[in-house]
Amino acid sequence: MSALPPPSIVVEDLAKTFVLHNADSATIPVFENLRLEVRPGECVVLAGESGVGKSTLMRSIYGNYLPTGGGVKVMHDGAYVDITSAAPHEVLEVRRRTLGYVSQFLRVIPRIPTLQLVMEPLLENGVEEEDARARAVELLKALRLPEAHWELPPATFSGGEQQRVNIARSFIRKYPVLLLDEPTASLDAENRAIVVGLIKAALAEGAAMIGIFHDEDVRDAVATRLFPVSQFKAAA
Repeated sequence: MSALPPPSIVVEDLAKTFVLHNADSATIPVFENLRLEVRPGECVVLAGESGVGKSTLMRSIYGNYLPTGGGVKVMHDGAYVDITSAAPHEVLEVRRRTLGYVSQFLRVIPRIPTLQLVMEPLLENGVEEEDARARAVELLKALRLPEAHWELPPATFSGGEQQRVNIARSFIRKYPVLLLDEPTASLDAENRAIVVGLIKAALAEGAAMIGIFHDEDVRDAVATRLFPVSQFKAAA
């Protein structure tokens, strides 16, 4: 029997409490002592009712939220980087090459054409412009975004169209680790099926994923296991 590969993500004793400074510093505990490991080829889906802390956990792993305690280690260039304590430039480098984040919302950049926006992650990593353009065109066609939109900024697109741009931008680079926060929320059935295909292809190539999916069909299609966040609920 071959040995299992080391985890791509290691969450150790993570805790998060929000402090409401405009409400006499009232505290809202979310979770504590949370532990999670995700290996290459796994898609771990965060489970639990709304408000249990799924999105908070996702943002803590990505480094948008600073946890109250514990650590989040991501395998990067053959060694673990603790996102919770790394310098900002280190976190940005991990995000640029290792840790992707796919959300249901696109941070629209004014006046940048859609095609250029999708190409950027490859260009930033040294891929030749011709090759980056070819891959961007391939993804935009697969996601059925009309070619007439490619040279337009996505600021005026519908929510579903913006989400498809976001997905193309996130999947154009083969990130070893992907965080999926409701990536199919605004999509119709056909486009959801296309995204499921992209997720399965990335898993087959060894990506490690953590996801939030409210669509049960999508969740069941991609999840290798469920992770109930509520088991780590912090005491109030």
